[in-house]
Amino acid sequence: MTTPILTYRGVVYPWHCDHMGHMNVMWYVGKFDEGTWNLLSAAGLTREYMRDHGSATAGVEQHITYKQELMAGDVISVHTTVLEVRDRVVRFRHEMRKNDSDEVAAVMVLTAVHLDGTSRRATAFPAPIKAKLEAFRGKQP
Repeated sequence: MTTPILTYRGVVYPWHCDHMGHMNVMWYVGKFDEGTWNLLSAAGLTREYMRDHGSATAGVEQHITYKQELMAGDVISVHTTVLEVRDRVVRFRHEMRKNDSDEVAAVMVLTAVHLDGTSRRATAFPAPIKAKLEAFRGKQP
């Protein structure tokens, strides 16, 4: 199995917590989203690349499993594994862990599509980006 990539590291702040004292679901999604942008950037889909090539991405499906509550002060990281790469689609798994105990707090599986930024229609990943995503998956093109 492929070694996951560290795509996010951060902390739970008090303002991330709801009236029950644990991190609200909106912040799990936000931290996973930051992990997604780190993954895409590592594959070559940087802000500059997207701007210069009229490229975009969109999440089209996501599933989140909450395993454990997080509280203010918890230091966390997200590790990402690429599960599948197709011409226009990448599917990956984020795992959010508490750094002090290495316990899994939440898991998200996301499917994203590469888009033409103007037409907003799905388009193939450029070959070098697809190759990098495949390398993260542990499969050589």
